[in-house]
Amino acid sequence: MKNKEHTRQVRDTVLKKFKAGFGYKKISQALNIPRSTVQVIILKSKEYQTTANLPRPGRPSKLSTHTRRRLIRDAAKRPMITLDELQRSTAEVGDSVHRTTISRILHKSGLYGRVTRRKPFLKNIHKKCRLKFATSHLGDTPNMWKKVLWSDETKIELFGNNAKCYVWRKSNTANHPEHTIPTVKHGGGSIMVWACFSSAGTGKMVKIDWKMDGAKYRTILEENLMESAKDLRLGRRFVFQQDNDPKHKAKSTMEWFKNKHIQVLEWPSQSPDLNPIESVERTENCCSQMLSIQPH
Repeated sequence: MKNKEHTRQVRDTVLKKFKAGFGYKKISQALNIPRSTVQVIILKSKEYQTTANLPRPGRPSKLSTHTRRRLIRDAAKRPMITLDELQRSTAEVGDSVHRTTISRILHKSGLYGRVTRRKPFLKNIHKKCRLKFATSHLGDTPNMWKKVLWSDETKIELFGNNAKCYVWRKSNTANHPEHTIPTVKHGGGSIMVWACFSSAGTGKMVKIDWKMDGAKYRTILEENLMESAKDLRLGRRFVFQQDNDPKHKAKSTMEWFKNKHIQVLEWPSQSPDLNPIESVERTENCCSQMLSIQPH
């Protein structure tokens, strides 16, 4: 039979009388409660520094400690495993539990379902070049990066549905190779644009209605690059960033930069994710897709 639980007020009174110098017996007689109860209340208040009710253990877990560890291990080793697969694997060893139970166990271990990020496929040479780029700019000041005019061409998808894939991962591990999906350039899209921006704001954005080649790329630069730098007040000694697309690195294009006295930032191959303009493009794509499904 469960013992009667006394109110917080009674427990506080017991503690108050004890601090005033009353013994267990006198407190028991004054409040008409067992001496053993007085002792328990005082001992608990000394141990936990409170007279409030302590948290009680919940319902025992449906899964054994071994099974919980195996679930966490499987999700960590195979980040793209689904809850259904984990549920089937536990059922095979005799533990039948709901998906939400499995999800809760993974959450407690720090693993959450997240959409995989699509990242360029990197060979070892690409990784070495990226590391060299990073180490060469370790000493750069924020003022140096404020002089950079970032640029890129991108396809804005007004319609279409890009499939999402979920992985189990911990915080700050989004860019780990096992948590990403490799991509290649030139996927589908509706319109192509060239755009640029700096820390001071956005520059020109140009819709591309033709197949881009070196000559047409230089036309875009001629008509928009210097004007963007002027609008953003970057000064004459700004640094221009572009990727290593062949039309960007063509001899005629590089001579154009030289004749215009424009410094071009050396850029590692397969590194669009290093360009902050990527964040602008992702936001722009999301907004475009949202607008495409609005009722007219």
